[in-house]
Parts: sequence; C-alpha cells; structure tokens
Amino acid sequence: MAEEQTKALSLIAAYSFGTEHDLASEIAEIRSMAIDGMPHASPVRRGYIAQLFREKGLLEAFIRQHWAFGDTAEGARKLRQYERLRIRHQQLLGGADEDDDGRSGPKPDEDEDSSQSFALESDLRDFLANNLSVLEPGLRLYSSTGRIGVEFSIDHGQIDILGVDRDNKYVVIELKLSRGRNRALGQLLYYMGWVDKNLGSGPCRGFIVASEISEEVRTAVRRVPGVALFRYQIAMSVAPVSV
Repeated sequence: MAEEQTKALSLIAAYSFGTEHDLASEIAEIRSMAIDGMPHASPVRRGYIAQLFREKGLLEAFIRQHWAFGDTAEGARKLRQYERLRIRHQQLLGGADEDDDGRSGPKPDEDEDSSQSFALESDLRDFLANNLSVLEPGLRLYSSTGRIGVEFSIDHGQIDILGVDRDNKYVVIELKLSRGRNRALGQLLYYMGWVDKNLGSGPCRGFIVASEISEEVRTAVRRVPGVALFRYQIAMSVAPVSV
C-alpha cells in the first residue's frame, strides 16, 4: 500500500480487528449506520470506530498493529479530525442545522490526506493553546485531573479551548476558520452555560476568534455580557535556501 494511503485509518482493518475482539455487533452497527447530513461517510465512521476502540481500551493496540501512522503527530491530528466529525454527526442527529458550523466534513480529496482547513484549525488552536496571553494577559490553559482544555469534550459538543483567567474564572474560546457567523454565538453561549453549570466558578466568559467578524455578530455581542471578539491574521513569508 502506498504511503499516502496509510494516512487514513483503515476501516477494513478496523472492522476485522473489532470483530476479532468480540465487538461484532458494535462494528455491524457502525458499518450500517446512516450518515445523513455529512458529505462523506467514511471519515465519520472512522470517528465512531476510534471512539469505540478508545472506550474498550483497544485503540493503542489497533494503532500498533494496523495503523502505525496513527502513532505520529499527524496521525494524532487525524484522530482529532475524526472525533470532530463524529461529534458533528451526533449534533446533526440531535437536530442541529447542517450548515451551522462549517465543519461538516472534508472535501473528497481530503479524506486520505491532511485537510488544509483542518490543518489550519489545528495550527491555530495549538498556537493559541500555548500562547493564550496574546488574547489576554494572565490567561492560561485549563488543566485538571488529567484533562486539559484543548478540544474539551462536553455534552453535545467540544470546546476548542478552555482557559482560566488570572481571577481563576473560566474562559471558553471558540475558533472559526472563516467568517464568524451568527450561529457561532449561540454555540458559544451553550458552551458557557455548560461550563457554569458543570464546572462552577461562574459566570465564565467567552471569546470568538475568527478570520472575519460579521457586523451581525458584532451587533449581537453588544447585548451579551462576558463575550469578546477577536480577529486573527495569518502571515506567510518565504526565504531562499542556500545549497
């Protein structure tokens, strides 16, 4: 198999591995489930497969035996991509609109290789997670009982970054790859409400970080206390290399 073909988690290998480990009924359910509302089913199924193996304590064994790429930094990013797609599918099953987030799935040619948009999101998230002070002095990444505030899973969603300010209050940070949309605010408010209810120390605050912020979002945020908007810019430079 060509190197680029091994970058995606092999569903064929996963189905066989799961069946060998007494998960035949769970595997059959994943194989037959309808992936409605998502443009490409395979990455979503990979998300469900990875979650199943993780819950059963089998993910590391599967990676070791059948997906060596999964043990690399890029492989870890792939797993995070699959998990986001699985969560997105669950949100759609729960009644969310298909276009409310702009993360419904990669393009066809992104399935077997790294998605540029996902790479951008991951790079932006990783940079901010390690440099939260660029958003606010004293802001730090949440960390407690083995959990950190990067892709912080909650009921019906996943917080991009969960931070803690210098007053030990939580800050929910939502990243948008493109123009900040009206629905981003509603999603952020749900996350903020969940944090207040389940983690306490409230009320928390929320940040939306996007490449562009629409006037509609600006207008809405003026009526929402505790929410701030940030616009990111990405610069690229090139330099000659001596040979």
